[in-house]
Amino acid sequence: MFVDAWRTFAPLCGLLALASITPAWAAPKIESWETGNGARVLFVTAPDLPILDIRLAFDAGSARDGERSGLAALTSAMLSQGAGEWDANALAERLESVGASLGTGSQRDMAFVSLRTLTEKEPMDTALDTLAAVVAEPRFDQADFDRVRENTLVGLRQDEQDPGTVGTKALYRAIFGDHPYAADPGGTLESVGKLGRERLVEHHRRYYVARNAVVAMVGALTRDEAEAVAERVTAGLAPGERAPSPPPVPEPREARRVEIDFPSSQTHIYVGQPGMQRDDPDYFPLYVGNHILGGNGLVSLLMDEVREKRGLSYSVYSYFLPMAQRGPFLMGLQTKNDQAELARGVLMDTLTRFRDRGPTEQELAAAIKNITGGFPLRIASNAKIVEYLAMIGFYRLPLDYLDVFTERVSAVTAEDIRDAFRRRLDPKRFVTVIVGPREGQVAEAR
Repeated sequence: MFVDAWRTFAPLCGLLALASITPAWAAPKIESWETGNGARVLFVTAPDLPILDIRLAFDAGSARDGERSGLAALTSAMLSQGAGEWDANALAERLESVGASLGTGSQRDMAFVSLRTLTEKEPMDTALDTLAAVVAEPRFDQADFDRVRENTLVGLRQDEQDPGTVGTKALYRAIFGDHPYAADPGGTLESVGKLGRERLVEHHRRYYVARNAVVAMVGALTRDEAEAVAERVTAGLAPGERAPSPPPVPEPREARRVEIDFPSSQTHIYVGQPGMQRDDPDYFPLYVGNHILGGNGLVSLLMDEVREKRGLSYSVYSYFLPMAQRGPFLMGLQTKNDQAELARGVLMDTLTRFRDRGPTEQELAAAIKNITGGFPLRIASNAKIVEYLAMIGFYRLPLDYLDVFTERVSAVTAEDIRDAFRRRLDPKRFVTVIVGPREGQVAEAR
């Protein structure tokens, strides 16, 4: 659920977003402390707009599902379906009446609850009290649970009709095997169908606790006011214990190929293997290198080789998704069914050449200029900053992360990229997932 009554304020926010932080070339100053019950807080003051953005991030993502795949996502979805003394309708009306917006979400590592509110006393009091109830006192009413679970099952059935979704889910399973990252956060038809509300109550009781939480805040507050807000929104949380780290991701031992028969007009190709974690010492060489390889849209090497030179695909991409443990490195494209093997070969050949040779000095200079030049826009609003704060706090990154980001990017050399890609990616142990028609169907389509 997402409650949004901000249409009135959208023009103001659009015009003044850049005024909510220090000048675009300067990273915002991050302050940090802990609440009385152990939640970690990261705060940036932004006095120019009468707005407060809060994001509470819990180590409660799908990596905590165990054998009950989809549990974390369903728990997160239920938080806004009633809390404390308010059912779902009353909760929505409370927020709408004061122009506040509430959002929930769940990923593999984290689950989060976000709030945007005006900082005037009356609306902020209402919004903060509602947020505190949502994170600490969700109702999990049976009727609401049945409805949300059924909606989830409908979404999972729709996923089975989309070749891209089928392919990415299969790729994660093939890359991660028995690791918790293998399962899709949304679960499966079987696992979600077996979940009962009591499991959600248990999951919430274990993981939605103060020592397992990060409170990120950006807004027109003083430090003292921010401390009071942090205490207020976490007051109902038990201190609890921080969740243990997920297990390490095992190294792939050999290449693997998965072919999925699907009656699609195009073949979807995905390749990948474990990549890097969020605090990885190779983060910046791999990040800058991937920007050159396939992360920079129309001017990447993959786009040049696959689309511009050969016309095999309209789009092609690569990216690292760093997580608490090593998240995936992925490459993907869609192509004509009878060109699938050719496109897959070009994809892997381009990666192999880049891994062996690294970038040219011209490619490196262009990438550094592009990344550092665009970085100020990535922290140009309260909403963007609060997401960074939650990420920094959740993954225990240094508080000067935003300050030194462009400096660290600019320090990357071509040799750094070659060395990191050679050590971290092995084309001989990649997983390949191909989703499309069987050969007979290809011939018929041709």
